[in-house]
Amino acid sequence: MARIRRIGRRFPDYGWSWPTGGLDQLLKAALLADDDAAAGCAMEWLSANDIDLVSFREHRLLAAICDRFGRKLAGHSAYPRLVGLQKMLWTKSRMAMREAEPALQAMTEAGCMVMLIKGASRIALNASAQRGRVAHDIDILVRSQDMPAAFDVLRERDWQIATGVSPQYLRTRLASLRSMNFFKGNYGDIDLHQLAYDGSQQSDEDDGAIWRRAAAAEFSGVGVLVPSPAARIALAIAHGGLDAHTHSDWLVDCAVAIRAGDVDWDVFLDIVARRRLAVAAAVALSYLALEIGVTVPDSVLARVLEMADRTGLSRWSAVLQAKPRTDFGRLAWLSRGFAKQLRLRRKSGRLRQEPPTKAWRGRRASRVSLGAASPSAFSQAIPCPPTAGDMMLDITIRVSVPPIRRRIEMEINADDHHVARLRAMAISRSGGDRVLHFRGKVTLDGRQHALTLEARPSRQFRQWEDQATVAAYGALPFQLVSAAFSPLR
Repeated sequence: MARIRRIGRRFPDYGWSWPTGGLDQLLKAALLADDDAAAGCAMEWLSANDIDLVSFREHRLLAAICDRFGRKLAGHSAYPRLVGLQKMLWTKSRMAMREAEPALQAMTEAGCMVMLIKGASRIALNASAQRGRVAHDIDILVRSQDMPAAFDVLRERDWQIATGVSPQYLRTRLASLRSMNFFKGNYGDIDLHQLAYDGSQQSDEDDGAIWRRAAAAEFSGVGVLVPSPAARIALAIAHGGLDAHTHSDWLVDCAVAIRAGDVDWDVFLDIVARRRLAVAAAVALSYLALEIGVTVPDSVLARVLEMADRTGLSRWSAVLQAKPRTDFGRLAWLSRGFAKQLRLRRKSGRLRQEPPTKAWRGRRASRVSLGAASPSAFSQAIPCPPTAGDMMLDITIRVSVPPIRRRIEMEINADDHHVARLRAMAISRSGGDRVLHFRGKVTLDGRQHALTLEARPSRQFRQWEDQATVAAYGALPFQLVSAAFSPLR
């Protein structure tokens, strides 16, 4: 039997990042094997907290607790509100699934291999889990060669891209994107991935192995794949273990997978090593084993701790990122922010963007004769000369900016082809008219009659009813003052 070293609660040991306080109580209420002890934790939390004042993180765990205990908590005054919360969260999850079902079916009919990851994979394996597992967004993994077909399915069914860029822009850059978020209607929310892990956790070998080890399942009548139990645990740790417990039901997902008893721990250790997840795994598994009582083999926990102990200074960074954000002091906030930025820099190098995404930068135009500019609109046609080859394009626009600091986003597209992205900053909060000049290179084929210059939002929302949101992020109508092509010099 492997000997497990003592886990300390002081930084930088892994116990420093374990959940504490109310979060620890909720997790124990959801996960302790002893029903009486778990119910006691739930009662203590409900007596000390107001359900209406806590965050979505707590709400997700409360749904799992309500599903576990049901009417056993009926004696508490908060029980009616708890039941109402669970029904509301279940309804939203069910509506999100219902919106996603036709898209998933269309993807499979188009020949895509579709794998569900994170919370959706747990529901695919056990439909009854949706009562206690909130899944307002559906995470879909497809193979790189299936990404264009999956993207087109969502686009053709009016799923909106959350970032505000056009479908043409994304369509030309699918090979360089790890994931994209789409939404539809009031509840539809799909995250489309072509890589299961982020760029700081890359492994070409495991990118292929996750598909070879996958198992068949069914999600609302649609045949899908789900990761192996070892991969489901590793994915939960990879996505949740370095995110300061923005959501904490990923630990519940880990416990459910472990208690099912069919985890190939050798595969899990291989994934942890390849993906450099040792520190996050040490935090998660030591908490589950030593605080919750989940049966993690001693040899596995000892090996994970050994790998984590040998990571050097990067261990400090990962421990900071794993600590629940509600436990942060000011120094921890600053340190974690720095550590996260370092991880994001490593993450950005995973895929190279082709074609390059350098935007044309807008500058204030001077001494421009405005003349009789066209009326304000969200898109304008720019006639093309009958010339093939590279040319310079100079564009001048006039746009009325709200009295707020914000980005001005525009694109040039030709039918389904993206040409260029245009960006400018309104730094002053004074608002008013701006005359902006953009200049960049375009490639013409001699057959194009026109390019389309269009205003884009800097973010997308399901509804644009709030005027402050429109002012800060909405597409800005513009007047096209001039557009002139010239030969390259």
